[in-house]
Amino acid sequence: MSDEPNRDADGRGPESDGPPAQTPRQQPDPAEAESAAAAEGSAGTPPERPAADARPGQPAEGTAPHAAAPEPEARGEQPGSPDGEPEAPAETPGAQRAEPGSTDGKPGAQRAEPGATDEEPAGAPERSISAAEQSARSAQPATSEAPASPREPEPDGRSAPDGRSDPAEASDPPEKSAPPSPADPAATAAVPLGQGPSGDGPASEESGSLMANTPEAEQGKAAKKAKKAMKKQKRRRTGWRRLLPTWRMVLGGFLLVVLAVSGALVAGYLLVSIPAPNDAAAAQTNVYLYADGSQIARDGDVNRENVTLGKVPKTTQHAVLAAEDRDFYHESAVDPQAMARAGWNMVTGGERQSGSTITQQYVKNYYLSQDQTVTRKAKEFFIALKLDNEVSKNDILQGYLNTSYFGRNAYGIQSAAHAYYGKDVSELTAGEGAYLAALVNSPNAYDTRAHPESKDRAVARWNYVLDGMVKEGWLSKSDRTGMKFPEPHKVKPPRNLSGERGYLVDAVKNYLIGNEIIDEQRLAAGGFRITTTFQPKKQKAMRDAVDDELMAKLDRKNRKVDSYVRAGGASVDPKSGKVVAMYGGIGYTKQYTNNATRRDYQVGSTFKPFLFTSAVQNRSTTQDGRLIRADTVYDGTNKREVVSDGRGTGYAPANEDQRSYGKIPVSTAMDKSVNSVFAQMGIDVGPKNVKETAIDLGIPEDAPNLNENGSIALGVTTASVLDMAEAYATLANHGKHGHYSMVEKATRGGEVISLPDPDPVHAVPREAADSTTATLRSVVQGGTGTAAQAAGRPAAGKTGTAEEDKAAWFAGYTPDLSTVVSVMGQNPKTNVQEPLYGTGGRPRVNGGGFPTQIWAAYTKKALEGRPAKDFDLDTAGKGNVSPSRPPFSTDPSSQAPSDRPSDKPSQPEEPSDRPSTPSTPPSRPPSSPPQSPPATGGADSGGSGDPGGGDGIVGGNGNGGPGGDGASGDPGGL
Repeated sequence: MSDEPNRDADGRGPESDGPPAQTPRQQPDPAEAESAAAAEGSAGTPPERPAADARPGQPAEGTAPHAAAPEPEARGEQPGSPDGEPEAPAETPGAQRAEPGSTDGKPGAQRAEPGATDEEPAGAPERSISAAEQSARSAQPATSEAPASPREPEPDGRSAPDGRSDPAEASDPPEKSAPPSPADPAATAAVPLGQGPSGDGPASEESGSLMANTPEAEQGKAAKKAKKAMKKQKRRRTGWRRLLPTWRMVLGGFLLVVLAVSGALVAGYLLVSIPAPNDAAAAQTNVYLYADGSQIARDGDVNRENVTLGKVPKTTQHAVLAAEDRDFYHESAVDPQAMARAGWNMVTGGERQSGSTITQQYVKNYYLSQDQTVTRKAKEFFIALKLDNEVSKNDILQGYLNTSYFGRNAYGIQSAAHAYYGKDVSELTAGEGAYLAALVNSPNAYDTRAHPESKDRAVARWNYVLDGMVKEGWLSKSDRTGMKFPEPHKVKPPRNLSGERGYLVDAVKNYLIGNEIIDEQRLAAGGFRITTTFQPKKQKAMRDAVDDELMAKLDRKNRKVDSYVRAGGASVDPKSGKVVAMYGGIGYTKQYTNNATRRDYQVGSTFKPFLFTSAVQNRSTTQDGRLIRADTVYDGTNKREVVSDGRGTGYAPANEDQRSYGKIPVSTAMDKSVNSVFAQMGIDVGPKNVKETAIDLGIPEDAPNLNENGSIALGVTTASVLDMAEAYATLANHGKHGHYSMVEKATRGGEVISLPDPDPVHAVPREAADSTTATLRSVVQGGTGTAAQAAGRPAAGKTGTAEEDKAAWFAGYTPDLSTVVSVMGQNPKTNVQEPLYGTGGRPRVNGGGFPTQIWAAYTKKALEGRPAKDFDLDTAGKGNVSPSRPPFSTDPSSQAPSDRPSDKPSQPEEPSDRPSTPSTPPSRPPSSPPQSPPATGGADSGGSGDPGGGDGIVGGNGNGGPGGDGASGDPGGL
């Protein structure tokens, strides 16, 4: 290669084919500038060569190019190079092309196109360089602009692979090299983006692709891919996070649920229509049967009288709204929030709520049924929405008042006004209307005549309604102040429930509703066939026993106290827990309240066996550390102060007839029902433990006055006769307790109602239950319950008397039957509890009198034809299994009680006059040991001492220690 460039005839040097960056940027000549300006004025695209300008042999625009000509072996000969020596190396990638418009043999001659001749017509115009081409050239890779060291040319005359030229060419224009063949890869790669192989037309797809695949472009793509891979790696979750849904999944799921719910709502609203009034709105009849299938009674005749809303006082309307739906006139027909809250409470075991508006309740009462199903609830929802759009609020309220159930078989506000107050609805006062409104929520619970023990709840509900009326502005504060509770009238039951039948039906209803077997509204709608557990033979035996042993001995005309007499009885099979007989009163239409299920009379001393059961169950000890057993000695002195942790409590209950018994064992205290002994035992065992044991045996946890204080020992609890029969049945069944039952089977059409499983379990240890039974056998054999021996069978039981002799009890059992009987005093006009002094011509009535006699007569008849069965007891040495004679005592006042009560009434037990919450039982012996008891553990040397000798029948354990050696005369063994 020469150092000087060749020059043409005019003295101009040839234009360089080297890279643009190797030479200073040259200004275009005026012709080129004018051509570029014309190109920029077009639509912004490079000017296309007209078909007329196409050179010979070059395909016209839009046609396929001819096949490339074969590449010559050497391209060293160029015009203007006479000696034929090769010029500068071939163009590097991105090198600038020859200017269009020049001819062969002159500077600026154009490179040959594929398929074209080496020469063009002399008059061919020069091709202008567009702005896009200039931009493409200036955007060539930086590697093309940088000077490179010279390399030896390849054998075919091309430059080195890196495409760099001699550094000297950066200042002096290099000699013109031969135009490369279009088939030459190096030449094609050097064509700037946007130009064809000849440099004067648009680039082909192949050239653009090759340009994009340069090493620099490949590196850029690799870098982008690496960056994306890094981001993806950062986003990838590991460990437990992979188990969690992404936010996209959560959002998508939420939108899908919303869409599904919306679709379901729309479809339900369109598909469900308002039906005709339900025929069941006129309630059907329920049929109640004895255990043998014979009929007890039919219940369910409808008592309904529809009235217009105009006849209902505004105060009564507002009272119902205050009780059930205060936003009725301002809200939608449904309340999703209340429905969700009610559903949640139902699932979690919370307080039951309907979650329904007045509109929904009306739809349920009038159009649908009381069935608790999802289908019915869904229909109620959509019908309520449609009804709210088609019927006025006043019409809905009127229908609601006429279809609601108010109890006492009264459907509608008009029938309720007559059933409870004996007047037309238009005559109701604000207070009376508020009470009827309170009944809608739970008619059975808030009827104060049917359930006197629930009066506090009813009054609280009544106050809630009135306070709501004041809050909503429907009742003035002045009218509210001083308003008294309007006591409803006595119940007038249907004539078809007269006699004992009404009591049985009433008890079964309460059982089904109270145990949530059948909803109250659904039961009132009727259609059920209910087979009870009551056995006709035993039912008659119970009725005859009360009539013969009590009612026949009363003179209601000549003795006023005889008119106060009420009687209640219940009998339970210990093995199955079935209630086989019940006596509720002289007649349902005469005395509406069921005396077998009422909970408003104290159970008295019939509660004392539960203390002893709890003592054995909890292995309780006395204040001085002795284990409590049947032979454990206590101080039976009248009005002895109860001691806790060595200190007096101020609680000193009196014994019956003010008697003192001195030091006596627990068995004797049970025989004679000595209050001072069991008051102290209640503190020794602990009132909390006593309550828990009573509940385990069967006393309801919510029984009134079942308190955790000292008074619990003397029976201030007001459990029902049925509650006590269930608890004593647990003792008879060796401590096993199950769900007691009054219903064998219940059906409605083809539906069989599910009933609770008895599932008996050991509520208390057998040792505790059997030890109590052994002690109670002594009560029947030689204590206050000797009249029970008339049953002619082995029996165990306990007598009891309520405060001021207002009730007398006997609770007893054989291995086959547990029965409790109570005689109560109540004024028929005022319903106030009255003492029974002088009843039946006797000075006083206690548990060993009328109640025990009724028990014996019933038990004898009920078990007639069945062989007598003895108790199978396992006391583990803690029960008085077979006392043979009265316990030894040196106190003359502790002689066996007379079978006849004294003629002089005793002072009533008044535990409420003493502190009712004594100190908690001590966990250690008192700091000052009590005075040692007298020598009652064995007479003289205690050889076979009873109660505290070698054989240890009452005291001692057979080895004489600690109460059988006779030396110290210790009162009893462990």
